[in-house]
Amino acid sequence: MNETLLVIDGFNLLSRCYFATSYGRDEAALTRNSKGQFTNALRVTIQKMHALIHQYEPSHIFVAWDVKREDTKRKDTYALYKQTRAELPEPLIQQYETLKQFFDTVGIYQMSLSSYEADDLIGALVSKWSKEKQSPGYIYSNDRDLLQLLDQHISQIIAKKQVGDLVYGFKHFQEEYNIHPRQWVDVKALLGDKSDNIPGVPGVGEKAALPLIQQYGSIHEIYAQIEQLDPAFNRYKKKLTEGKELGMLSRELAEIIIDIQEISMLNWEELTFMYDYERWNKEIQTLELNIRIRS
Repeated sequence: MNETLLVIDGFNLLSRCYFATSYGRDEAALTRNSKGQFTNALRVTIQKMHALIHQYEPSHIFVAWDVKREDTKRKDTYALYKQTRAELPEPLIQQYETLKQFFDTVGIYQMSLSSYEADDLIGALVSKWSKEKQSPGYIYSNDRDLLQLLDQHISQIIAKKQVGDLVYGFKHFQEEYNIHPRQWVDVKALLGDKSDNIPGVPGVGEKAALPLIQQYGSIHEIYAQIEQLDPAFNRYKKKLTEGKELGMLSRELAEIIIDIQEISMLNWEELTFMYDYERWNKEIQTLELNIRIRS
């Protein structure tokens, strides 16, 4: 039996659909159904989910949801983590609740877990899948942090505005960056991440971060050899030395956790998916969404 895993980064998909359909509009202008439920993001999200299911024909589906950022391990480690992120708008939160109910009804497995972010749940699950199933697995997300999870079985589906979805795999990553995907976290440790408020090493930008990891393999190895650093990186030596503590902190924040007991104990049967046209169509009509779906 051919088995395929489809993993969805829930808020990444829902948020992109929400902001794409609400741009330039105030709350009063967003579409609702007769029950007063907001539906602008729901319609596009469910449409996309349906398209992914028909394209990849997954035998197993997993939707990972974030918990509140205050409830995460990274927030405990670094109080300023994701501090710059705005609060989610109320119509988006309402549609998140409705979408979760929809997924439950149509038999799509989903999870959120206190202390862990969606990235961690995704990382733990695809690692388990790759080891136990050694079958194709696809992560649907535009979050480039997830590139560290790519391997011979796991690819990432990245939405591109002009060309549609790009299936980005292990070989693509190695050809583009000339490092192993697991080393992506070390690049991120040097660069930081403004969107997550991860500091990185001040003064070490894109011109130096990747070449340093290509040459030394990891941030730990850079600091182990800091006194004998290649003269090509002399201009960064002082910055690296002064920013060591922030660099090590940033690596801890950027590394996706793949050892989660609740994921390791999951039975694959729980994630088994069978498409039921009648059920999907009924729920779409109940929500009054203008979507035509295939049987």
